[in-house]
Amino acid sequence: MLFSRGLYRIARTSLNRSRLLYPLQSQSPELLQSFQFRSPIGSSQKVSGFRVIYSWVSSALANVGQQVQRQSNSVAEEPLDPFSLVADELSILANRLRSMVVAEVPKLASAAEYFFKLGVEGKRFRPTVLLLMATAIDAPISRTPPDTSLDTLSTELRLRQQTIAEITKMIHVASLLHDDVLDDAETRRGIGSLNFVMGNKLAVLAGDFLLSRACVALASLKNTEVVSLLATVVEHLVTGETMQMTTTSDQRCSMEYYMQKTYYMTASLISNSCKAIALLAGQTSEVAMLAYEYGKNLGLAFQLIDDVLDFTGTSASLGKGSLSDIRHGIVTAPILFAIEEFPELRAVVDEGFENPYNVDLALHYLGKSRGIQRTRELAIKHANLASDAIDSLPVTDDEHVLRSRRALVELTQRVITRRK
Repeated sequence: MLFSRGLYRIARTSLNRSRLLYPLQSQSPELLQSFQFRSPIGSSQKVSGFRVIYSWVSSALANVGQQVQRQSNSVAEEPLDPFSLVADELSILANRLRSMVVAEVPKLASAAEYFFKLGVEGKRFRPTVLLLMATAIDAPISRTPPDTSLDTLSTELRLRQQTIAEITKMIHVASLLHDDVLDDAETRRGIGSLNFVMGNKLAVLAGDFLLSRACVALASLKNTEVVSLLATVVEHLVTGETMQMTTTSDQRCSMEYYMQKTYYMTASLISNSCKAIALLAGQTSEVAMLAYEYGKNLGLAFQLIDDVLDFTGTSASLGKGSLSDIRHGIVTAPILFAIEEFPELRAVVDEGFENPYNVDLALHYLGKSRGIQRTRELAIKHANLASDAIDSLPVTDDEHVLRSRRALVELTQRVITRRK
């Protein structure tokens, strides 16, 4: 993704000290390439047949190490919990969301609030990212309208950015409800899925209801660029799900196709929401693109680790049945990497996984391959790219801003080291 200064690798400092496990120089050649995904940004990027263009900017800029060191040293290096930094706001958002999904029809209300009830809200990962990003890009507003105090303007902006977090949460939950219907899932977040408990029809309607509430909240922002961004996210979710359902044999075994689908189904929501946070703040296009790059790469890393955990995690830790993807015939990164090492696995994938023997055979080849390791390495690579985007934000001495940036970098490490 090209922009005026490029996405460059900054000299490593204590701001991103927690990057671990594998330096990029030691990774296999195929992991030193990066995927560039189609998105609403840059209409000139036309991709046909779901081919993905590898065109990451790899040039480094000099004389920036000192700037990052200044940012790093200005905040004490105490242990940092990203979620605790925005815990109060998350509680406010949770209460507000519960009030936003109230419906007149009792059955619909019960269905719509199913995953917003206390104890089953999930990790609230996306709202946390967005609230931290709002602070991480914070800067004095240079175009203060007459007779308007800066405090008033900052409070109003924060409320609008909180609305983005709420919209993102509703879109995400709606997509989960629809996915569970398509996958015929029985569990979600450790409890019965809504479709399993209340039926497919009500689950679909509940998802539609949440999307309609998200649209109302989006319209209230009165920002056409932000509306366009998040409307495109919904389009991407549908496109990604359709790609997953209608693959040819070649597409099913293509890493490029898989990563494009993953961007649509997982990374588009968080990346475009991060960009929306920056746009609402009146930030430059470069800062908005850095926010986008952080969200995109964090989303890709998150999904790649999800793919690993589907093979290595337990049903209890994941809140869903392990091996759920392969049992539904969904081929993910570990299997794709395994096919590169053992081409005979391709025939098993083409035959499908309705037969349990084929599942066991695929797992046999996966166990002999480096599929799990290479998927983790690719996740680490994208986590590092996300950290680079934060490192590249404009220099500041504000301790609150620096703390939020550190928290965003910390989140990249939590994503790749999580076990559930």
